Order: sequence, then C-alpha cells, then structure tokens
Amino acid sequence: MITAPAPSVLAEADWQARRAAHDTRVRAWTDPHQVRAQRGEKHPVYDFLFTYYGFRPAWLRRWHPGPDVLLAGPGAREFLHWPEYREFPDGTVGLDPAALPAHRRTFLLWLRGLLAGMQERPAFFGCFGLHEWAMVYRQTPDEVRHNAWPLRYPPDALARIVEASPVTCSHFDAFRFFTAPARPLNRLQPTRTDTARLEQRGCLHANMDLYKWAFKLAPFSPAELVADAFELARDIRETDMQASPYDFAALGFPPIPIETPAGRAEYERRQRAFSARGEPLRARLLALCDRLLAA
Repeated sequence: MITAPAPSVLAEADWQARRAAHDTRVRAWTDPHQVRAQRGEKHPVYDFLFTYYGFRPAWLRRWHPGPDVLLAGPGAREFLHWPEYREFPDGTVGLDPAALPAHRRTFLLWLRGLLAGMQERPAFFGCFGLHEWAMVYRQTPDEVRHNAWPLRYPPDALARIVEASPVTCSHFDAFRFFTAPARPLNRLQPTRTDTARLEQRGCLHANMDLYKWAFKLAPFSPAELVADAFELARDIRETDMQASPYDFAALGFPPIPIETPAGRAEYERRQRAFSARGEPLRARLLALCDRLLAA
C-alpha cells in the first residue's frame, strides 16, 4: 500500500510564479509553431510534436501543480473549473486523485505495466534510425511524406541501403508507417497489442512517447513533468530527422549518415544519451501512476 505524502501548500505568490515560469518556458516552443500555422508554413521537424501528438499548444501552456500540492489564495479557485480539483475546508484548492474515472484507472494500470517493463528489460541500441528509411522505401516521389524536401539518395540507392541493413524496429507506431515492401524486411512484426511487451528504453520513439504519457495523465501530471518530457521529445525529433534519408541541412539540421560506420556510431551515442535522459522521466511517471492508483 502506497501512503500519500503530506500535501504541501503553495502561497499564491509562489504558485503564480511557477505558473509564469512554465508559460515562459513552453512559449519558446509553442509561439513559433503558432506563427508558422498562421502563415500556412510547415516545419518538417518541429510540427510533428504538435500534429502527431495532438496536444494543443494552449494545453501545453496550462500549469497544473500535480497531486499532493495545495494552492492557497483567492486566485486558486479558478482551478475549480476542472472537475478533478476540489476546495478543502481550509480554503486551499488541489487535485483530488480519487476523482479519477474508472476508465482512466484501467489506462493507468496498462501504462504502469508498460513503463515498468521498459525499466526492467535491456535497452537495444542497434536500430540506427532505419525506421525513417523504411517509411520511404520503394515510394514514388509523390508518395514521399516530406516531398518538399530532397532525399539524400535517389530511390534505387536508398532502397539498396535499406536492403543491406538490419532493420530492427520494435516500436509499433513507427513500424505502422513502413511502406508495404519494407515491412517484411523488419526483424520484428510489432502490433498494437505487442506494445507493452516490445517497447524498450533504447528506442528514440519510446523515449519521445514519454511526453505522450505525461500529457495523457493531465491534469494530474505536474506541468513541469510535461514540459521536461516535451523538451526531450523535441531534442529526439531533431536527431530522428537528421538520421533520416531527408536532407534538412538548409534548416540547420545536417545529416547523420547512418549508412556509414561513423554515422552509426554518432547515432548510437545520441541514442544512449537520450535513453539516459529518459530514465528519470520514466521514474517520475511511474511514481505518478502509483500515487494515482493508490487513491
């Protein structure tokens, strides 16, 4: 049985300062995206964080303290707009973990199992980012997703690189975007139901998804945890696209040539660093799952 920690009380000046600091931090990411959207401009690297994950910039800017933090002061009553908050007899306002609906508890149990399994099984660092290559394998120029940007190789040369490499993607949400001819080349054939069994902490996309798991627990996720996970996902996305077959050098992202020994070594170095950065975020998410399930 997990015992809930004694709640801490934040004076209004303190929680308002934390909220303002969070807003300043995330607007460095959300404002450029919104300006591009207003202009009808697309960014092949950064837009993914908003379009694929579907968590709106306005939602990312919202500040929530997380469970076991009580907000003092008259301004705290604005948080009662969310049904997960309640006012306590002393006038403070805070999240009520017991308000978590039953269907979200089912999700929490699944998520906890996923995260715990990732902590326990060994990380794998031998994929070298070939998932992005498999997503354009044997496609025509019109079919290529980011066809406004050049590929680093003509289609036949790109195909030879994929065919000569071990394709070992374990992440279903990457594998499902493989072209039909590329799927049989993958050592694994992951399905949605395999996710909890196959997800591993060396995978760039599995570490990017820590952001998804953090925002899916909102408003119970502390906003700082969501922002930390977004920052990791953003950094990973840059590497993911640098290691892709696209040439985004004009945007300031020189290629990581994973088709060469030096490029593969650089990719693995970054992959290991991202995996290490994901460890404390995963631990914080596990602790949050345990806290909510204990309510």
